[in-house]
Amino acid sequence: MSVFQLNGKTALITGGASGIGKAISTVYAQNGASVFILDYNKEEGALVAEELKSQNLDVYFEFCDVANVQQVTNLINDIAKNHQIDILVNNAGVAHVGTIENTSEEDLDRIYAINIKGVFNCAKAVIKHMKGKSGVIINMASIASSVGISDRFAYSMSKGAVLTMTYSIAKDYVDEGIRCNSISPARVHTPFVDGFIAKNYPDNQEEMFENLSKTQPLGRMGKPVEIAHLALYLASDEASFITGTDFPIDGGFIKLNG
Repeated sequence: MSVFQLNGKTALITGGASGIGKAISTVYAQNGASVFILDYNKEEGALVAEELKSQNLDVYFEFCDVANVQQVTNLINDIAKNHQIDILVNNAGVAHVGTIENTSEEDLDRIYAINIKGVFNCAKAVIKHMKGKSGVIINMASIASSVGISDRFAYSMSKGAVLTMTYSIAKDYVDEGIRCNSISPARVHTPFVDGFIAKNYPDNQEEMFENLSKTQPLGRMGKPVEIAHLALYLASDEASFITGTDFPIDGGFIKLNG
C-alpha cells in the first residue's frame, strides 16, 4: 500500500497486460482502484486479470485495438454505463528502430496508428465522460519526445506527438476538471527489451544488456514498477495541482548525457 490511494476510482490502462502497463495495472489495483486492462493480447490480458483477481483485487480485462476508433469508442461507452471513468493511462505503444531512410511507409503508418492515433482515440472517448466532473489522463511519452535518439526516427516522431497532445489536452480541458500529464521514461527493463536483445544480439546478450544499461547515467535500466509509482502519484488527489507537465524518469539521461 502507498500513501497515494485511488480508492473508489476507476482506471483504464491501455497496453495494461505487459511491461510498464502491467506494473501500472498492478500498482493501481493494489492501491484501491478498479482497473480495466485494455490490451490487444487477449491471452496475456486475461491471464494478468485473473492473476490480480486471485489477490482479491478489482481488475477486469477487455480486448482493445487502440487504433480502431469505433471499437475504442464503443468499449469506453460501455464501461462508462456502469463506472465513472476517473483515470485513463495511455500506455499502449510499439517501437521501431531505424533512420528516415530505412523506415518504410508501412512502418510509419503502423507507428502512427498505435502510438498517435491510439492516444487520440482513447483520450477523445473518455473526455466526454470526464467533462464537468473530474478526470486524469496520463500519456506515456518518452525521452525521445525531448532529445534526439539515434535510429528512432518514427518512434521519436510519435512520442513527440504524444507530448504535444498532452499539452493541448491539459490546456483545453483545465476548466472541465480534467488534468493531463505525461511520463517520459528512458530505457526500462521490460520483456520487450529482452526480446529485442535476443533477436538482434543472440550471441552476446549479456554484454548488450550491460551496454544498454550503461547508457543511463545511473548505470542501469529503469524498473516498470518505478514508472508505475510515478503514474500512481500523478493519478492521485495529492497531485491535484499538477497538469500540463511532462515528467522524465530517466536515470539522468536527459540532463546528464550532454
